[in-house]
Amino acid sequence: MDRGGFIQDDSLKPLTKESLAAFNAAQERAGVVYISRIPPGMQPAKVRHLMSAYGEVGRVYLQQEDAKRAYLRRKFTSTKKAHYTEGWVEFKDKKIARSAAGMLNAQPIGGKKGTRWRDDIWTMKYLPKFKWYMLTEQVAHEAALHKAKLQVELSQSKNEQQQYLKNVELAKVLAKRAAKKKEKGEEFELKPNPQQKKRILEVSEENKARKKSKKDPPSDNVDLNNVLSSIF
Repeated sequence: MDRGGFIQDDSLKPLTKESLAAFNAAQERAGVVYISRIPPGMQPAKVRHLMSAYGEVGRVYLQQEDAKRAYLRRKFTSTKKAHYTEGWVEFKDKKIARSAAGMLNAQPIGGKKGTRWRDDIWTMKYLPKFKWYMLTEQVAHEAALHKAKLQVELSQSKNEQQQYLKNVELAKVLAKRAAKKKEKGEEFELKPNPQQKKRILEVSEENKARKKSKKDPPSDNVDLNNVLSSIF
C-alpha cells in the first residue's frame, strides 16, 4: 500500500502499443465511486475487501484525516492507527460501480454479529464521467499547495528569527554604550534615526488634525439647519 491511502498493484510491466490500447480501453470501462464518510478505524484494505463483494475493484484511495485532528486523537484516545475521512473506489466496470453505489448508499455496512462496523451506514455516490487520473491530479495539486504554504511559513519564520537576532544584537550594543556613558558620568540618550523621527512627526500631525476636526462643527450640519429653517 502506498502512503496517503493508495492501495494498488505495484508490479511494473513493459509498455507496448497493445498494452497502452488495452489500458485506455480499461480506463473507459472503469467507474469511480465516491465514499463521503469512512467509518472510524477502517483501512483501505478493508474497504477493498468489502467492495470486492460487489464486483472487481481496481484502485482505492482514502483521504487521511487532518494532521492536527490526528495528533489530538492519538494524544487523548487509545486508537493509534490512521483514520480516514473520505475515499474513492475504482470498479473495473462502470455499470457495476453505478449499481453498487445505488444499492449500498444509506444502507448498513452489515457483516457478522458483533463486528465493528456492522451498524455503520455507507454514504456513497457514483461519479459519472469521472476518471482516476482526475483524482491523482487533484491530490498532486493539493500536495503542491501544501508544500508552497509550508515554504511561505518557513520563510516568514526565518525572517522573524533574523529580525529578532538583529534586535538582540542592537540591544547588546546599546547596553554597552550606556555602560560606557555611565562610567564617564554622562547621560546616555537614545536618538531615533531620521526615518523614525519623520514617522513620529507624521503621527503627531495626524493626531492634531483629528483633535481639531472633533472641536470644529461640521459645515454640513450648518447648511442643513439653514435649509430646514427656510422651509418651515
